[in-house]
Amino acid sequence: MIIVPVKEGENIDRALKRFKRKFEKTGVVKELRRRQAFEKPSITNRQQRLHAIYVQRLQSQQENN
Repeated sequence: MIIVPVKEGENIDRALKRFKRKFEKTGVVKELRRRQAFEKPSITNRQQRLHAIYVQRLQSQQENN
């Protein structure tokens, strides 16, 4: 449970913003979206490999320039 103490005289928008920030850090929404559709481990591994290749290419291009 997320608890956001509201100080006396504090703007409600500010407290709401703190709540949203704390909620985002918990990763609940991210986990929910990830669980909506099952993805085979082989596909996950392939995507990670392709991403690593992409990042490596970007880094090598920056070093050459």
